[in-house]
Amino acid sequence: MKKSVALILGLVLLAGCGNKQTKYPIKIGLSMDTLRAARWVKDRDLFTEECNKRGVGVLVQSCESNDALQISQSENLLSQGIQALVVVAHNDKSCATIVESAHKLGVPVLAYDRLIANCDLDIYVSFDNVRVGELMAEKLTALKPKGNYVLMGGAPTDHNAILVREGHMKGLGPFLKRGDIKIVGDQWSNDWLAVNALKNMENILTQNNNRVDAVLDSYDGTAGGSIQALAEQKLAGKVLVSGQDAEIAACQRIVAGTQTMTVYKPVQLLAAKAAELAIKLAKKEPIGEATVGIDNGKIKVPSVLLDPIPVDKNNMVSTVIKDGFHKMEEVYKDVPKDQWPKP
Repeated sequence: MKKSVALILGLVLLAGCGNKQTKYPIKIGLSMDTLRAARWVKDRDLFTEECNKRGVGVLVQSCESNDALQISQSENLLSQGIQALVVVAHNDKSCATIVESAHKLGVPVLAYDRLIANCDLDIYVSFDNVRVGELMAEKLTALKPKGNYVLMGGAPTDHNAILVREGHMKGLGPFLKRGDIKIVGDQWSNDWLAVNALKNMENILTQNNNRVDAVLDSYDGTAGGSIQALAEQKLAGKVLVSGQDAEIAACQRIVAGTQTMTVYKPVQLLAAKAAELAIKLAKKEPIGEATVGIDNGKIKVPSVLLDPIPVDKNNMVSTVIKDGFHKMEEVYKDVPKDQWPKP
């Protein structure tokens, strides 16, 4: 039933944007893992808007975290004569099939935010995900240089989750070596779902008799699940918790004091850069930009990595709110107005 619903949703998404987008002489396909999170809706809209401004249409499909569906949807996009394909991969390994199919038709592929493994990928555009993990570790260890830490990873099928974990370990390295920090829980949250993080965190708290000082959570959504488990034990606000993506719920938790920080990745910059490069690929133009080589298991993929920004309650206004990513009244809605910071 879930598969059929996802298929219908994917077809609706394609049909919904197809009528408007097919009028453009150049079309780019956008294959998305999910549109369940508000963050990904922003990516879709900003990417499409940027392409349209440049006279390029975008056909969108979302597989809602179904590997087989993402492959079939991508084939559907390819059949419509697109000149380039942009993929937000659900599974970094299975999406290699999509790259192979596209290349057989002479269509270049850009991996958006998530690397695709073991294939001749044309280009990868993302934020520096190792640095994302380092920023989390740097913030939490500055506040709690000694204690029991939990590692709450994201989806193990997403290469970004692996890179963020690499950053966590780089940041924790000196503290672990000295014995100042002990890792008392190490879990991954399938599909980045809060409910999976909640279950993981409940088990970790039980195993450690609630003796946890900090949770290096890889994503704001899963941080919400971890914080729910902490709240059940009256530990919310006492245990440090990280996250990423500056989701509205996370920003609200940060100003309320139950989440310590998030890593803000200005998606308008990511969408604009991806659109610029995807259009160059579609037009068979040179990228004309310095790239780094990221190993995907087969080749060093030309990659453009943007800088992430750590955000806590002290710089919420000067980053997320100043950029218009969220509004002051949304972030501080649960805080008495006389306690709001000056804009």
